Amino acid sequence: MSNVETVVNTWLPLPDVAEMLQLPITRVHALVKDGSLLSARIGERNIRAVPAEFIAGDHILDSLRGTITVLRDAGFNDEEAIQWLYTPDESLPGRPVDALIAGRKTEIRRRAGALGW
Repeated sequence: MSNVETVVNTWLPLPDVAEMLQLPITRVHALVKDGSLLSARIGERNIRAVPAEFIAGDHILDSLRGTITVLRDAGFNDEEAIQWLYTPDESLPGRPVDALIAGRKTEIRRRAGALGW
């Protein structure tokens, strides 16, 4: 089990994400590739999956794409970005992903941007 696998409680395989977003699976793969979503390979079968908190009902968490862009610009790959988003930070307090869900994207993007310097 990879380290990133342990920090996320609930993973959604890409076909499940496609169903929830009512999109073809090829479009979900494109969303991962273009930085709208982050995925990691998990489990014994090494399937690609997305953290469940990234999906808000029938859409992707609004603040995610810009945050992914900032993290990628700071040199993070998808697994490192997921790890950062899900690692508790006492100064927040909580995890960056929880702050994003709560609508505090500016603070999280500022912190993410500082990582690249």
